[in-house]
Amino acid sequence: MSATIDRHAHHQPTEVVTRFAPSPTGYLHLGGARTALFNWLYARHHGGRFLLRIEDTDRARSTQPAIDAILGGLRWLGIDWDGDAVFQFARADRHAEVAHQMVATGHAYRCYMTADEIAAQRAAAQAAKTPLRIRSPWRDADPATAPADAPFVVRLKAPRDGATTIEDRVQGSVTVQNAELDDLILLRSDGTPTYMLAVVVDDHDMGVTHVIRGDDHLNNAFRQLPIYRANGWPEPIYAHIPLIHGTDGAKLSKRHGAVGIEAYRDELGILPEAFDNYLLRLGWGHGDDEIISRDQATEWFDLGGVGKSPSRFDLKKLENLNGHYIRAADDARLAALIAPIGGYDDIDLLTRAMPVLKARAANLNELSEGARFLFAQRPLDLDQAASDLLAGDAPTLLAALHAALDAVQQWDQEATEAAVRQVAEARGVKLGQVAQPLRAALTGRKTSPGIFDVLALLGKEESLGRIADRMAV
Repeated sequence: MSATIDRHAHHQPTEVVTRFAPSPTGYLHLGGARTALFNWLYARHHGGRFLLRIEDTDRARSTQPAIDAILGGLRWLGIDWDGDAVFQFARADRHAEVAHQMVATGHAYRCYMTADEIAAQRAAAQAAKTPLRIRSPWRDADPATAPADAPFVVRLKAPRDGATTIEDRVQGSVTVQNAELDDLILLRSDGTPTYMLAVVVDDHDMGVTHVIRGDDHLNNAFRQLPIYRANGWPEPIYAHIPLIHGTDGAKLSKRHGAVGIEAYRDELGILPEAFDNYLLRLGWGHGDDEIISRDQATEWFDLGGVGKSPSRFDLKKLENLNGHYIRAADDARLAALIAPIGGYDDIDLLTRAMPVLKARAANLNELSEGARFLFAQRPLDLDQAASDLLAGDAPTLLAALHAALDAVQQWDQEATEAAVRQVAEARGVKLGQVAQPLRAALTGRKTSPGIFDVLALLGKEESLGRIADRMAV
């Protein structure tokens, strides 16, 4: 019976269990965050469980700050996991136990090859221009001939004949000739397990039914399957997702801004729901829908919607989406988010200002910058464009505006607009020609929210004070 037919014999498992298994050697990056989201959505869509495993077996490079950054990043994205996170290194004894069982059942063997023997095979492969496949003389040797007290590794007895086919839920049917696989190391000479062994044992012990990960792991699946089969364990369903590329079509790297996702939060001012929506649309689609809420995504998500070709990361698209979510966000929440960015202390004023400020901001930094005029100290610093607007006869015009606004009893948008219009009409000019110098005097800038919104937010006293600072005496 071929592997293909075998695969089809597997129906959807009764409970779906997915996992995200990052290595804490750096931050949670874009690709990892998307893998976590897809696993989370798939599990939640099917009413299953989503597990988290920290693959911290590389002791030299695994760090606590990286673990904290990964957990913090997932929490920021609203990706919660079921049960406690599993730490791979803590399970090393269990991994070794499985390797020893495999030796006992004849699915693995002790290999006593020396560094020189391996180097000779490597040199021969290079000379023949063929990939290196370690062929160990110990694979079929009588264990009784083993050298006493010599160091050894434990190797998998990989199948040599035939082919292995994986029915991948994203890539389709993929076949590899078994002759291309080598006898990978399960335990190193110091007795520690390798990544390949640890991943399989952990996925089996955690009950993982679906392995959804980047397609850079597709080759690993063919090397890991023989470990499942040797132990008589059920095989997971695989789904290998295409990688994310930069806008230039090259694999996403540091120069494309492939940074930890906290940089999008802290430096670029992106909201988590915008980031989630953007990640979702990187390689997955549902018709022409662009704006997709978390609830909607959970309802719709399935592996059939994942594309086969790499998706391109586009910061402009992310910012456009972010602008949409900023406009939809709760005003008090936005005020609380930008107060620390700008060092602002009046949350009530910020919250009141939000409806007019958020209309034009693409990120939290722009939103914070847009609020700066509310907290500026008199006399305001003017930017160059504002200075230009206050040249010529602008000070005389401001004096007329000051008098008209000073006479306003009920300080609201209707009354201030009537006063400003009256000055424009008396001078025979359009409203815009009066509003521009007024905006410059009130905000120190050429652009700001609507001028009557600005007057309302600043209040009568502060508005008149700022106008007085710029008018002809």
